[in-house]
Amino acid sequence: MLTSFAACDEVGDTNPGGTSTKDMSGDWYVQTLVNGTVVADYALISTYNTSANDGKEMWIDDKGHIWDFKVKSPVTLSALSFAGSNLASSVDGYDINVNITEGKITKNGTTSTGGHTVDAISFKATFSDDPDAGTVYEIKGYKRTGFFEDEH
Repeated sequence: MLTSFAACDEVGDTNPGGTSTKDMSGDWYVQTLVNGTVVADYALISTYNTSANDGKEMWIDDKGHIWDFKVKSPVTLSALSFAGSNLASSVDGYDINVNITEGKITKNGTTSTGGHTVDAISFKATFSDDPDAGTVYEIKGYKRTGFFEDEH
């Protein structure tokens, strides 16, 4: 009976690293407010890297929960901020533009509904197809933790 053994040597760097917008990316539970009044309670949105991975923009995707938009927004990585005008939505069959102002990610900037310290997101948005033209929607919330008590 013959037995053979093989060993593998680690070759090179096996750490794939992260994307250019990793500090701004994630799933977020957000509320939507108009003039300080909640008009839509917690909904899940996502922010993530574009395929260019150049640190100049990221996707903001509401997954149909708020207004059905998915836009590439310019970012400033050093300030963890984002904003843009007339951003064309990439949702099929829903041709709108979105204006985003005052976008900000704040590390450990809020407390989740379950009491955990987590990253915060906030931005203001207007939508080209809004029947109440000019209404500014404030969207703010916290990074998804995965804890049961923080899920909505």
